[in-house]
Amino acid sequence: MKHVTPSVRLLARPSINWKTVYDHIVAELGGSDAAYCLIKSGELSSGEALTEFMARLCYRSFEPGLNANVTRVRTDHADYFENILRSRHGSVLAHAHYSFVFHNVSRVFTHEVVRRAAGTDISQESLRFVRLDDIRVWLPDWVRQDEELADRCEVIVQMLEAHQRWMTTHFTLDDPGVAFTEKKAKTSFMRRFAPEGLATTIGMTFNVRALRHVLEMRYAEHAEEEMHVVMPQLFAIMRDECSLLFNDYTVDGENLRTEYRKV
Repeated sequence: MKHVTPSVRLLARPSINWKTVYDHIVAELGGSDAAYCLIKSGELSSGEALTEFMARLCYRSFEPGLNANVTRVRTDHADYFENILRSRHGSVLAHAHYSFVFHNVSRVFTHEVVRRAAGTDISQESLRFVRLDDIRVWLPDWVRQDEELADRCEVIVQMLEAHQRWMTTHFTLDDPGVAFTEKKAKTSFMRRFAPEGLATTIGMTFNVRALRHVLEMRYAEHAEEEMHVVMPQLFAIMRDECSLLFNDYTVDGENLRTEYRKV
């Protein structure tokens, strides 16, 4: 048994074709270079820039004059995004996608986080294909401080590890010539004897709208305790990566609070 700590890391962020942005604003709508530069601002991350472009596209509000109904536009980005959140104009947040690797999270964690699957894409390590030779587990501090409880937990996991190794030998899975289909079938059976607390890896891509919803649901006082380890890490990543879309949140103990819930 190996003790591990759940973690999350950013894998990918949006990439923008700036020629398309320029062509749309200047060549197609007849806007100015200044209107283009408002979007291609060094103040904005790629996710923020993509979101602002899509939002302004809805009203041709890149600058006054492109829409006869628009006589003035917000040019301060913080004020612009504040208005999006205040107006609950959440659909434009769904254009920006971020991908993450969640490592050493339990299947308890993954079962819960994938329940909020709208707006997400999921690729999880498959125990139908990945054979176990050791079992990694995260134990909360309060468990590790209870020596008898921690020792009993370790004994049980070691028994399950031993059973995995025994089945590998029993099924002769490492013998030359064993077909992959046979390995897959037996590995699928063997996973039934792995604990739900087994540490695993899951890759998830969220649009920002979905990601805000997941954080609001899982960064909460009454969320499953492993969430209290992972969700603060996820929030910290996005607050640094895309602050204008996440700086309405404040951390209150174990809760993440905003007046713009479910944008």
